[in-house]
Amino acid sequence: MSASNIKEVVKEKYGQAALRVSTGGSSCCGAGPALDGGCDPITSNLYDSGQTTQLPQEAVQASLGCGNPTALANLNLGETVLDLGSGGGIDVLLSARRVGPTGKAYGLDMTDEMLALARENQRKSGVQNVEFLKGEIEQIPLPDNSVDVIISNCVINLSADKDKVFREAFRVLKPSGRLAVSDVVVRGDVPAQVRRSMELWVGCIAGALKDSDYTAKLAGAGFDAIEIEPTRVYSIDDARQFLAGEGIDADAIASQVEGKFMSAFIRAVKPSEKGCCGPACCS
Repeated sequence: MSASNIKEVVKEKYGQAALRVSTGGSSCCGAGPALDGGCDPITSNLYDSGQTTQLPQEAVQASLGCGNPTALANLNLGETVLDLGSGGGIDVLLSARRVGPTGKAYGLDMTDEMLALARENQRKSGVQNVEFLKGEIEQIPLPDNSVDVIISNCVINLSADKDKVFREAFRVLKPSGRLAVSDVVVRGDVPAQVRRSMELWVGCIAGALKDSDYTAKLAGAGFDAIEIEPTRVYSIDDARQFLAGEGIDADAIASQVEGKFMSAFIRAVKPSEKGCCGPACCS
C-alpha cells in the first residue's frame, strides 16, 4: 500500500470513529468489543477516573490510543506541549491542565471530523490554553525550536514515513526538549502474513516498527537518551477472537506472535545546543 493510500485509509477510519462518537456511539474500529468507549484490549482502561472525571465523555470515548503518555511524560508548569495525532483531544486537554495557564498545549490532527470533535470537547471542558491545528505529523505547522515536549498516543505507527516524523519532531523541539510517546512496537521478527493480521488487530491499520528500528530512526534524526519501556505485551489470547474472525488459527501462529507485539512508552531528548551556557541549556 502506497503512502498516499495509507494516509487516506487512516483519515477515513479515524473520521468515521469521530462521527460515531459525535452521534453517541463507540469509537471502536474493529479491534474487539467496546468497553467504556474503547476497543479491548488495546484502547480500554488507559486513563484512571481521576484524569477523566473533569473531561467531556466524548473526549474519553474518542481515545484510540494504546497508552497514556500524559501519565508517563514529565510535564512542568509553563511548558509548551504538542500532541501528534490528537484525535478527540483527551491527551491535549490533560496536558493543558498540567502545564497550567502559563503553558500551552497544541493538538495536531489531519482529520476534519476529529478536529471538530476536539474543539467541541475543548469548549465543553472550558480549558483555554489549548489550540488544535490541522496538519500532518510529517509536516508539523509550527516553527523551529518552539515546543518543550512532544507526546503522541499510538499514531506514529500509522505513518508511512516515520523518518520524516522524527525529523520534524526534532526540528520543532527546543534544545533539551523531550519526546515522550506511546506507540505499538514489535520485538523480534514476525512472518509478513502474520504481522499484517496482528497489525490490523492492534490498530485498525498499523505499521509498527521493530524496537531496534525505532531506536535507530530516533538516533538518525538526532535524538539522544532513547528509551523504550514496554507498557503492555499482547498475548495470543488477546487477539484470539479477532484472528478467528479473519480465518486464522491462533494456536497455529502462537509461537510466532507470543510476546512480540507490545504497547511501549518511548522517551528521547533533543540535545542542548553546542556552546550554549544559559540556564535553560546548561544545568
